[in-house]
Amino acid sequence: MPSLLPGWILALFIVTTLVTGWLFFRAIPERFIRTPLIITLIWMGLQALLGLSEFYLVSDTLPPRAGLLIIPVLLLMVYVFIREHAWLDSLDLGALTAIHLVRIPVELVLWGLHQVALVPKLMTFEGQNFDILIGLSAILVLRQGFVQPGNTPRRIWLIVWNLVGLIFLLNIVVLAVLSLPTQLQQLAFEQPNLAVMYFPFVWLPAFIVPVVMLSHLAALRQLLRPGARPA
Repeated sequence: MPSLLPGWILALFIVTTLVTGWLFFRAIPERFIRTPLIITLIWMGLQALLGLSEFYLVSDTLPPRAGLLIIPVLLLMVYVFIREHAWLDSLDLGALTAIHLVRIPVELVLWGLHQVALVPKLMTFEGQNFDILIGLSAILVLRQGFVQPGNTPRRIWLIVWNLVGLIFLLNIVVLAVLSLPTQLQQLAFEQPNLAVMYFPFVWLPAFIVPVVMLSHLAALRQLLRPGARPA
């Protein structure tokens, strides 16, 4: 990890990672929690070891080593959506929505990392990353849809909101991948995306991003089911 990294960035990221995990496991019913917890702890521990060993700093390989940050968990997600329908449908929609609050501190971390030349400007809210809007709007969605339901017809708006959030997430994922200093780099040559190659920031693509993506997809699955009526 770069020695000049401000302490607030590291502290905020660690807290954000912990909060992401807490919100994620709040969404899972107790009877379904054991296996995801074990897989998560093993996966995060492995990524921590790889990050600390500077495994991802070797960037001239094909395929790029950085693919190990997210491709395995994306394949696991595909398996879950094909085979684990009961688990997906058991997830709490309110908790899935609350997960997107973490996008606010994540964006502050990315902005801070840009200030110390560890990510390009295009990956921040000053550039082409609009994720903070989803984090901020999640406050309103939670208030209107889950804290104070009232008579608001929430289903269509929740569907639209989750679709927009998923598009924004895919946007920053593409920007981040194309900004990595690998042989496949297409963007930000003057300041590549270096942060995610270091511990603990390996957990951003390896854990936080997949959790946020899963939250959108699981919510959309529930909302688009025939007769779905979110509580």
